[in-house]
Amino acid sequence: MKHAVLYILLLSIPFTNKAQDVLRLPDAVNISLKNSLDIQLQKNTIDANTILNNYGVAGGLPLVTTTINDNEQVSNINQKLNTGTTISRNGASTNALTVGVAGSILLYNGHRVIATKSRLAQLEKQSRQQLNSRVQNIMADVMTGYYDIVRQQSYMKTIDRSIDIAQQKLNIVKVRQDVGLANNADLFQAQTDLNTLLQSKESQQLIVNQAKTELLRLLTLKADSSIAVEDSIVVDQSISLDAILNSLNKNADILAADDQVRINEFIVKETAALRYPSIRANTGFNFSRSQAAAGQLLLNQSYGPYVGVGISIPIYNGSAYKRQQKVAEINVKNAELDKQILLRDYSAQVVKSFQSYTAALKQLETEKINYDVSSKLVDVVLKRFQAKVATIVDLKNAQQSFEESGYRLVNLNYAAKAAEIELKRLANMLSL
Repeated sequence: MKHAVLYILLLSIPFTNKAQDVLRLPDAVNISLKNSLDIQLQKNTIDANTILNNYGVAGGLPLVTTTINDNEQVSNINQKLNTGTTISRNGASTNALTVGVAGSILLYNGHRVIATKSRLAQLEKQSRQQLNSRVQNIMADVMTGYYDIVRQQSYMKTIDRSIDIAQQKLNIVKVRQDVGLANNADLFQAQTDLNTLLQSKESQQLIVNQAKTELLRLLTLKADSSIAVEDSIVVDQSISLDAILNSLNKNADILAADDQVRINEFIVKETAALRYPSIRANTGFNFSRSQAAAGQLLLNQSYGPYVGVGISIPIYNGSAYKRQQKVAEINVKNAELDKQILLRDYSAQVVKSFQSYTAALKQLETEKINYDVSSKLVDVVLKRFQAKVATIVDLKNAQQSFEESGYRLVNLNYAAKAAEIELKRLANMLSL
């Protein structure tokens, strides 16, 4: 429920289409929730269920109807009375006017109205849980997409560093060749290494641009909009498996599944109520006036109120209501099974995500050391290459170790963050 409130508050935050220098994660989440078409659809569903959640829809309020009939008739009359009088006339007009106002209220129908009203209230509650689920899913998608951009840009920095080293290597080889201390093979190799890295940078830039386009889609903004992301990935290392598993009962999807069980139970009560008598109190007022131009009765007028009680008792309808009740009871069992399946799947998903989370954190510490060592190594080998102690192959190997370590580092950091986001989504714990 708190996330539905969060969504409503976010709608009050002003947002302009003016390009911003840097897009921060809270801003991205706010924009996505404000612009989301999925949330607008779900909000419309909530509005519809709120409108339907009414005693009048459930059949518990009085019914008032009015009827008016005014008939004009032209007929030929030929009447012979027992008094010996004969009436004969062609084209005689007759007018009949009836007006009635009727009101009725349900007194008893096996508590069907109460069950229906409870079902409508449960449907409204379920639609709000479904909104909470969509809010959590959208927040998770935006966070994952945002940090994917951070990941790809981080790897771009590793490539830039390697390009800088490759450029220094090429410069050193050119200087050596100018004084006759390097051959063309070293020059060609250094130039090829630099060109390969420049191509890798172009490919990586494409990946970054496509990641930004995907984020713009999640924000429901124009795909060709320009955004800049400058951030770092910080992983919450305080998550425990037991805490997440114990919070699964707060998951909006599971709560919505539980609401569906309640809804089906109310349908069972509604169906069972069809087998009970229905009692209605009726009242109203009738007015009737008939006027003829010829005939035995020239004017007949009556009016007045009435009151009464109507009872409808179902006796036999081919056991249809009984069978419908049994089917409704089966639907309750199916809803309970659906909830258990959801709990089973989400529990397994929590365990797998936590395994990925802990494994990534463990490897992350080692990879940070590897990255620091490989960075120092490439500096040392570059100096040794400059002093003609190391070969061009040694420097290339050091560069590859540095690039691979940088790639592993950003991917492990992202994997840990993505697992953290998924765990918090499943536990309904995502927030700004």
